[in-house]
Parts: sequence; C-alpha cells; structure tokens
Amino acid sequence: MTIPNGGSEWVFEASGLRKEYDDGQVQALRGVDFRVQQGEFVAIVGQSGSGKSTLLQMLGALDHPSAGALSYRGASLSERADLAAYRAHEIGFIFQCFHLLPTFTALENVQIPMFETRRSSAERRHRASELLKAVGLETRLHHLPAKLSGGERQRVAIARSLANGASVLLADEPTGNLDSESAELILSLIVGLCREQKLTLILVTHDRGIARQAARIIELKDGRIVSDAPNQETT
Repeated sequence: MTIPNGGSEWVFEASGLRKEYDDGQVQALRGVDFRVQQGEFVAIVGQSGSGKSTLLQMLGALDHPSAGALSYRGASLSERADLAAYRAHEIGFIFQCFHLLPTFTALENVQIPMFETRRSSAERRHRASELLKAVGLETRLHHLPAKLSGGERQRVAIARSLANGASVLLADEPTGNLDSESAELILSLIVGLCREQKLTLILVTHDRGIARQAARIIELKDGRIVSDAPNQETT
C-alpha cells in the first residue's frame, strides 16, 4: 500500500537533530537528518530504545530537541509561538494506548479536539458522527470505551485524530495492543484514509511486516539513522 506524493514541498526537514536526557547521560537522538514530502507514507523502525518514539514526539512538538533544526513546511518549530495550535490543527496523533476518556461516549471522545475550534456544538456532533461513520462505527456512537473492543477503541482514536482536518498523521505503534486480525484491519483503515485524503503518514513500529506496507522505511539504531530508502516491495 502506498500513498501518492502530493508535491515537492517538504512537510518536515530535520538537520542534526539531537535529544539528550539526564544532563546528557542518555542520548536518545544523535544527529538525525531527513526530509518528508507531502503525501508520503514513512515507517520508522528499530529496536526498543533506538529513538523511534522520541523522533515522533519531536515531529509532533510534544518534546523539544536538545540541538539541531526541525522545520514544518519551511518554518522552524522551535521558533513557533503557537505550538498548541500546531498540535491541534496540523497534526493528528494515534498512539498504542487509545487515550479515550472512559466516561465519554465514542461521539464525545471524537469531539474533544474540536473544542479548540469555533465550531458550534451541533457542528462538532455532526463532524464527529461523520468521522465515526467513516471508520465503520456508525452503530457505536453512544457507546462508552469499556463497551468497545480494542479495535473499535482504536477506530475511535483514528476518528479523533482527523477531527480538526490535520494534514499529517503521526502513529506510534498504533496496532501494538491489538490481535493480528484487528491490527491488519486498523492498518488498512489508517492507510486507506490517508490515501483518500492525501495525508502524510509517519508510523513508528517494531514490526517489520507492518513497516513493509510503507513506501519508505527509515531505520534507527542507537539514536542514528542507519538506513533510509524506498520500500522496494511497494515501488
């Protein structure tokens, strides 16, 4: 499965990206350089501790680099004063843990990101309903997370990630808590939605089988990129 390239614009550009913890004793990223184009499906692979999730957090402005440069569509993320707005409107997040509020229904959970917009309550409900229909949950709108299967909860999380019209999806082990059948369905759903909406998808996984669905695979080891190449199986 591939997502066609939407143009030559660089969505992300990283140069010499470093991240250190504990006063430099832990080096999560050790000088990472890469570019991502609009519409690409990029898988980031590597062993635990290789820096995969740290890199994804940098792209989503959930964490800040210790050194180096990182830009989004040509503008430095470190110089943006509106990182909360960037996360809310530009980026959709999908995590291994679904992070749904247990006392909110599926419909209410999907509306949460929209509270940062000017949409009316009726508009929020309508959009949330349409997104849940798009992920096949039109009959589960009013169910609480505890009444949903793992795959259904991840579908709610996918719908929520699209609530504000993000152009980039960052997915961190999105199938890690699912059985193999549900994992395949969720991956197909994510990729299909990205293809239809021409979204950029950057997916972190330790599963090489999942990575082989991407058009491009970046491999990290000890905080460094050791391989960055098109996936020959999809070209």
